[in-house]
Amino acid sequence: MFNLIDMFSGNKVDFWLLTTEHYDQTRFARRQQVEVLGIESFYVTSPEDTIISKLRWAKLAGGSEKQLTDAIRVFEMQFDQLDMGYINVWIDELTLEAEWAILISRAEPY
Repeated sequence: MFNLIDMFSGNKVDFWLLTTEHYDQTRFARRQQVEVLGIESFYVTSPEDTIISKLRWAKLAGGSEKQLTDAIRVFEMQFDQLDMGYINVWIDELTLEAEWAILISRAEPY
């Protein structure tokens, strides 16, 4: 994994290699095309997959507050558009119930 950081705004974009893991393949298939700085063919991870990935990284890092907070903020901002069924499938599949419970207890959807 590597990232690019805009030194003026502080915005950061993370990049990672695609693996053969089932979740990774599913996440990649669900990517969304957006326009960024006039570039129309820019792909980003869906909000659901961003939340799941952040929870997964939090778990792998032993409870990273940064990753949990990031997941909570995406959840709060995207709450009305989230596919909760999809999220629940992967929470179970990736055994992220504890991290999900923390998110649910702290989140304040707008």
